[in-house]
Amino acid sequence: MSTIQAHNVLGRPLRACSTDPITGWYRDGCCNTGPGDYGMHTVCAEMTREFLEFSRSRGNDLSTPMPQYGFPGLQPGDHWCLCVERWIEAWNAGAAPRIDLEACHISVLEFVDLEVLRNFSLEEAGS
Repeated sequence: MSTIQAHNVLGRPLRACSTDPITGWYRDGCCNTGPGDYGMHTVCAEMTREFLEFSRSRGNDLSTPMPQYGFPGLQPGDHWCLCVERWIEAWNAGAAPRIDLEACHISVLEFVDLEVLRNFSLEEAGS
């Protein structure tokens, strides 16, 4: 049995987003998606204080640890697979975090143009 390699928004093999903290719908470190991932956790973003506050204001507190779920809570600088619609919501509100294009799943292009994504690229920012 062979596995299909997921691709990123640049058309290359999907790179890991983070293993510390471990992220992804499948908790494999990658922003893969599949059946059951209704939020489409496909955008690999670098957390900022501004985004974490924005997300909390929208009812999704990503900064508070929840040990019962194995969730350490996120800090600015951590990388995390965000739901594509939450990233778009933050973009529209002026609070979108920078992203790792190599680690964003290709399906993000169904929602956001590559040129928009490039404007938020960590690589372009020199990080």
